[in-house]
Amino acid sequence: MCQDCGCSLPRFGMQEPHQHAHEHHELTTNPQLNDAKTLSVIHKILDKNDLEAGHNRSHFESRQISAYNLMSSPGSGKTTLLECLHEYLGLTYGVIEGDLETSKDADRLLAKGIQAVQIQTGSACHLDAFMVHGALHRLTLDEGSIAFIENVGNLVCPASYDVGTHRNIVLLSVPEGDDKIAKYPVMFRRADLVLITKSDLAPYFDFSVDSAKDSLRALNPQCEVIELSIKDGRGMDRLAAWLTQDHRERFHTTVGGN
Repeated sequence: MCQDCGCSLPRFGMQEPHQHAHEHHELTTNPQLNDAKTLSVIHKILDKNDLEAGHNRSHFESRQISAYNLMSSPGSGKTTLLECLHEYLGLTYGVIEGDLETSKDADRLLAKGIQAVQIQTGSACHLDAFMVHGALHRLTLDEGSIAFIENVGNLVCPASYDVGTHRNIVLLSVPEGDDKIAKYPVMFRRADLVLITKSDLAPYFDFSVDSAKDSLRALNPQCEVIELSIKDGRGMDRLAAWLTQDHRERFHTTVGGN
């Protein structure tokens, strides 16, 4: 696990996984975080990250670029979604890819003609604002475009780090099960949009869309949900419309910036 978010601190132990702060850095909700020195170190890390995230957001906004943080567990379909989204979305987009090792995901996008920059985090289990800042200047997106930050596959740590995006989009695939929303509440509380991916597989898995929506509504009543399938295209037009509308409202433009 990573050295900067606290995953590797001995005090976290092994009895129960730690939960990062996400609102006002309320770390004391975890009974294992009872050391003032440990709390001070983590608060400083998060505060510095938040400052850098604000810088990233200003960078995007100065170019009228809407930025979206894509988060999920590994294998939920983030890269596949980004490979296919250009067929539905009438806006140019680029991607900052986060993985522990390899450039395979960025290579897949580049092969589709989508601009992509790979970040290899090594042992870090999430992207942070400093990593994203180092990569965003390598994206040469036109004004009025969209930037996606594809975070490291992980349903815990990425939720605690603002990377400078405008919205959080969380993917939950049908094979993972509808219980993941309740089991990983920090991530889903942060979501502006949840995509239930691989929905074409629903007949073959014990996944209740209604139960998933009920769990999400209890945690995050304002969050929207779209059922998605790359295989048959369901929900893709709706996602494209959501992104287009969100971008248009942010910068008070029509598609194309006219």
